[in-house]
Amino acid sequence: MNTRNRNTRKAYFVAVAQFSTWCERRKLTLLDVQPIHVAAYIETLMQARSKPTVKQHLAAIRMVFDWLVTGQVVPLNPAHSVRGPRHSVKKGKTSVLSAEEMRMLLDSIKTDALIGLRDRALIALMGYTFARVGAAVQMKVADYYIQNRRGWVRLHEKGGKVNELPC
Repeated sequence: MNTRNRNTRKAYFVAVAQFSTWCERRKLTLLDVQPIHVAAYIETLMQARSKPTVKQHLAAIRMVFDWLVTGQVVPLNPAHSVRGPRHSVKKGKTSVLSAEEMRMLLDSIKTDALIGLRDRALIALMGYTFARVGAAVQMKVADYYIQNRRGWVRLHEKGGKVNELPC
């Protein structure tokens, strides 16, 4: 599997294991699995799981069958033609701190030690740029730069996206 994120690999493993158990109960081997079987499994999942979870399971099943096709274990990917549920997020769930709350949070961090300075810098970066923790801790010294007398940060986000924001 080409997925670099360890948590995604774990989630995909669980998804594929559950699909394998579902197939085993129905006496389906790898070569027996057809698009109708994958679609039936997805419909079953829809009754008990959220749409994002079902989409993740379908992505995992597609990925493992792609790998099996590449390895010439199965001739075709039966999950390729199966459509998952539509789901798009219109409004984020992350709450935003007010300016006063952010100031209280930053002031509560002790800065008499290096660890406190580090924590304060990370929390300020994430609070003011809405950066993910992963993007914030992956930053290099070169990701902070000056342009037109103003400080900027370069954040490397998921999927290879790069965001450049003023400080």
